[in-house]
Amino acid sequence: MTVRAIISGRDADVVSISPDATVSDAVKLLATKRIGAVPVTDGNTIVGIFSERDVIYGLEREGAAALNKRVGDVMTSPALTVEPDTAIMSALSLMTKRRIRHLPVIDGVAMVGIVSIGDLVKHRIDKIESEAAALRDYIAS
Repeated sequence: MTVRAIISGRDADVVSISPDATVSDAVKLLATKRIGAVPVTDGNTIVGIFSERDVIYGLEREGAAALNKRVGDVMTSPALTVEPDTAIMSALSLMTKRRIRHLPVIDGVAMVGIVSIGDLVKHRIDKIESEAAALRDYIAS
């Protein structure tokens, strides 16, 4: 199973933010959309990712002044990405090794989605439960 299975059927518009936006604007976006991270794009190019962790680290270093900084100054860069044909277990492994929770999905040069570790784990659990149910049905018959 690949990442494509998770992003298929989702809205094709992926929320993103400019590196010139303020951290305060990014925080508002995260809160409004109820998301934990947002890709930072310059035109069609992903230049980084901005997450809740970036906010926390900035506040610890600079206090409230961090909210007036540019997203491009505090984002995590470069953003790790995956392709739609990346195996779910490979994406999970990458996220675990790098201690990240969000991966933008890139098809060629276009961003076609973003997946979270929660998306991947849920998909994996659903698959395991489905296989277990099929085995129980097989044994019962």
